[in-house]
Amino acid sequence: MKFTRLFSRANIETMTKEIAVSGIRPTGKQHIGNYFGATRNFVQMQDMFNGYFFVADYHSLTTHPDAKDLREKSKNIALIYLACGLDPNKCALYLQSDVPQIPELYLIFNMMAYLGELEREATFKEKVREQPNNVNAGLLTYPVLMTVDIIIQKAKKVPVGKDQQQHVEMSRDFVRRFNNLYGVDYFPEPEAFSFSQALVNVPSLDGEGKMSKSKPEHTCIYLEDEADVMRKKMMRMVTDSGPKEPNAAKPLIIQNVFDLMELVSPAETVQYYNEKWNDCSIRYGDMKKQLAEDMVTFLAPIREKIKELSANEKILLEILGDGGAKARANSAQTLKDVREIVGLQKV
Repeated sequence: MKFTRLFSRANIETMTKEIAVSGIRPTGKQHIGNYFGATRNFVQMQDMFNGYFFVADYHSLTTHPDAKDLREKSKNIALIYLACGLDPNKCALYLQSDVPQIPELYLIFNMMAYLGELEREATFKEKVREQPNNVNAGLLTYPVLMTVDIIIQKAKKVPVGKDQQQHVEMSRDFVRRFNNLYGVDYFPEPEAFSFSQALVNVPSLDGEGKMSKSKPEHTCIYLEDEADVMRKKMMRMVTDSGPKEPNAAKPLIIQNVFDLMELVSPAETVQYYNEKWNDCSIRYGDMKKQLAEDMVTFLAPIREKIKELSANEKILLEILGDGGAKARANSAQTLKDVREIVGLQKV
């Protein structure tokens, strides 16, 4: 795999486009739910927007990860971004911690965030329930850091699912508060962005809920899974005894199998098994074998790129270095402007 260095003509042309920013925490392995829910959208967005996509390693510190583990997972997330199709000639790919302007702007915006609104935030309340012995200030001010990740690049678009739209609304509140307090129209109000109103549902292989990093490994298909591992997991997918009458409604555990098939299989394959369901002749073993092969085929290009990039860490580090340089350059101007706006002395 060959990548030319950033700041090419194609990259310069992105300067006229709206800016989009998104990041992902380097926690756990990436599964197909992450791909269909986020990464695939990022790949589409790099042609539509001036994209800044980052590995949110600062955010990971709220759970006090092992230092070596954090470094390795951060590189792995960047590697998977590239394997899935992010092009460093079209977007900036970087580590959040490679942009030192972020912590300073985070400090400034913390002065404008109020305790009550932070404590009411849904994700914070959920984390308090999940980890009552680690309710740290970073968890409380997570929406502020997320806001800074966005606005330090002067981003307008933020690709998020419906479960994170509250964070974007809080970002809009913080931006309005800053602009009103200092009588400026400096930061644009970020907007949640989605390619579709319907979120992609990628069900867990155990028939309960969606794929999640917090669930056992046998319930997820990971982007790095070998073909035989995927086949074994798919064959263990939960099913029932079959339809009792023609054209019956599918129970959830069976709809899950069809939902996965619709994501990775040809339309005619999905139609064939729908017909088999409707006439009560469906054989789940055959269906799961077909689904397993389609899954292997669908993920093969990504797995090959992962292996190729893993064999040359130098390329990965160069790409992250270039992306960090672009992100820092943009951030430095933003921070310089903000320091002047709020009245901090020049240094």
